[in-house]
Amino acid sequence: MPTAHHADVFDTPTDVLAETVDLVQCVAGAMRSALRATGVNILNASGPASEQSVRHLHFHVVPRWPDDGISTWPTGRSHHRIADDPATRLAAALTAEKYHGS
Repeated sequence: MPTAHHADVFDTPTDVLAETVDLVQCVAGAMRSALRATGVNILNASGPASEQSVRHLHFHVVPRWPDDGISTWPTGRSHHRIADDPATRLAAALTAEKYHGS
């Protein structure tokens, strides 16, 4: 996420937030194509009343499948299994030209 420190969405300049959300969209797209996720949860907690545990702007992009056994804010592991390494799949998808805005 941003390299400069911003505590939450309220503290983040609009242009930085827009760039960050663009990256979130790329990661979500890679999860859909590389992991065959049928949905994603994009989660952010901002401010003391939101249960924000890390005081730095960040988003959780969680791949989802039907009957995966997790809730909107997951506290456990998905029941969905991927045969090989999902991190390798995501890295390949994110380095593909189509995820770099071309």
